[in-house]
Amino acid sequence: MTTSFGAAINIAAVDDPNPKLQIQRFNGLKSTSNSILLSRRIHRSFSHSNSTSIVRAVSTPVKPAAVEPKRSKVEIFKEQSNFIRYPLNEEILNDAPNINEAATQLIKFHGSYMQYNRDERGTRSYSFMLRTKNPGGEVPNKLYLVMDDLADQFGIGTLRLTTRQTFQLHGVLKKDLKTVMSTIIHNMGSTLGACGDLNRNVLAPAAPFAKKDYVFAKQTADNIAALLTPQSGFYYDVWVDGEKFMTVEPPEVVKARNDNSHGTNFPDSPEPIYGTQFLPRKFKIAVTVPSDNSVDIFTNDIGVVVVSDEDGEPQGFNIYVGGGMGRTHRMETTFPRLAEPLGYVPKADILYAVKAIVVTQRENGRRDDRRYSRLKYLLSSWGIEKFRSVTEQYYGKKFEPCRELPQWKFKSYLGWHEQGDGSLFCGLHVDNGRVKGEMKKALREVIEKYNLNVRLTPNQNIILSNIRQSWKRSITTVLAQGGLLQPRFVDPLNLTAMACPAFPLCPLAITEAERGIPDILKRVRAMFDKVGLRFYESVVIRVTGCPNGCARPYMAELGLVGDGPNSYQIWLGGTPNQTVLARTFKDKVKVQDLEKVLEPLFFYWKRKRHSKESFGEFSNRLGFEKLGDLVEKWDGIPESSSRYNLKLFADKETYQAMDALARIQNKNAHQLAIDVIRNYVASQQNGKSMD
Repeated sequence: MTTSFGAAINIAAVDDPNPKLQIQRFNGLKSTSNSILLSRRIHRSFSHSNSTSIVRAVSTPVKPAAVEPKRSKVEIFKEQSNFIRYPLNEEILNDAPNINEAATQLIKFHGSYMQYNRDERGTRSYSFMLRTKNPGGEVPNKLYLVMDDLADQFGIGTLRLTTRQTFQLHGVLKKDLKTVMSTIIHNMGSTLGACGDLNRNVLAPAAPFAKKDYVFAKQTADNIAALLTPQSGFYYDVWVDGEKFMTVEPPEVVKARNDNSHGTNFPDSPEPIYGTQFLPRKFKIAVTVPSDNSVDIFTNDIGVVVVSDEDGEPQGFNIYVGGGMGRTHRMETTFPRLAEPLGYVPKADILYAVKAIVVTQRENGRRDDRRYSRLKYLLSSWGIEKFRSVTEQYYGKKFEPCRELPQWKFKSYLGWHEQGDGSLFCGLHVDNGRVKGEMKKALREVIEKYNLNVRLTPNQNIILSNIRQSWKRSITTVLAQGGLLQPRFVDPLNLTAMACPAFPLCPLAITEAERGIPDILKRVRAMFDKVGLRFYESVVIRVTGCPNGCARPYMAELGLVGDGPNSYQIWLGGTPNQTVLARTFKDKVKVQDLEKVLEPLFFYWKRKRHSKESFGEFSNRLGFEKLGDLVEKWDGIPESSSRYNLKLFADKETYQAMDALARIQNKNAHQLAIDVIRNYVASQQNGKSMD
């Protein structure tokens, strides 16, 4: 037997009737000596004689120097970081108010971003934003009180509730970072993996129902979060000097993480799933139950849905893959995308299936250009069939077909609800998720006095849980005094609206979002009044300061995406249950010109919509070309709308009866009466007159 090959190989015995060349398998990045190894293309030729089997393994032609594939700068920072430690561990100790470029990228894995005040001119006042990790939005009482204190002592006096069920603490100075981080860690909290190229916070319905499927969804979110938590200890080394924190993980999590039956792990690595390079980009996962789309399930890299039997006993999961919101203006090769069905797995297999999907992305996601590094681009390139086939190799099984599910609904869980265990929970609307001022004081008072636990929602709201019936009245009073009103007293437009922080701290912001949306919503309400839409009517509005889409504007009925100073790209066509992707309607609309675009759209929605047709559904039915014509030709509300607004009702009883019927169709009495008259006149003109 002769062999020609420049790497370690194992060759089957010569007298084996089926000789095999066994070469160390490698599809992607390996964590060996903190370097990236390149797989090699091998040509094999087999020659057989009567006495021997000759195997020749010949490498590709020798080149002057090995050509390493192009990698982004962040990949090099990760490789040289000693598992996300260096140079961050040195940078946080010097006296400068900021940290260098490599540390700026690495601190994201620790749950922080460096920012500066963009309202200032001629100087840069650096600070850090910290983001917590709270699977399912769960916040223990002790942690909430600590975060409330830290906001006042080291932040800007506010807490921000995010669209991924976490806190953001803004304005922390570098000299205070270690104090703040260690305080969070010592009080049942963590920021590990809240940012960076790894699994982010795992979403689950925030409602603390005692129902089997909701409890199981939350448990699954916790287990997935634990499975994909970094293991190398870099976080604790940097912030608490290597102090060990004992956490009891379910045995099924430990078993799934350590299992390497199908080549998913890096053997003997401090990071068995992530290796030295972690993932190509951030990775988002959500878990929910059928019909509950409070988590925007299709915007995630992985969406997991509990499937139960007729008795309500969880049996397994539908899995969806490839969702994501981020994009870049004027680059059509970047786009938002909805997740699509991958398959169904039994409940005992969910951790192995999730791990297989993560590894498929780890091995095959792009690492040369971060704009294309999300899982959605791998799905778009490969197609679902190839992706499923590759993932099944790491999973070790075939995915079953997804089970049929009922229609999705958006559920906010605002107001008072029964938990199902004798206690109540109360969902509170927080404009843009910004807890501040009297609201912050009222929440602190109630949470501290009644020792309440908290859950944060994916719509930037907050839920107080485990409330006794006897506490309801006094809690309601204190909250109302702090401006936390019951949902019936809040404008419906505000209840579903979201905005990202944008200016002044986000370095990516192009225009306003959080600071601009209050005025935008007031103007939309004024347009509603002007065209005759009722107070209880609403559209889902989301505003972001840049195209990264942190507030998920591409799922909104009306999405405003910053595309220049005081300018927005307008997206239309999302639906209230967040199952349809919006599309670009207009570019470069100045904020002062929003009425020119939106007023005609709202006017024709009121007059041309079908029964119970949402604004997003109406936009898709009419089509963007038609809507564009209506906007282009708009010259204000037609005079005929008021000139011929004749009195239709001679008595109160008839009006009230008509109004009751109209409400069923989301109309008012006058509108329904006009529709009836129009239909009657049309029937006469069509030769269907009644003799």
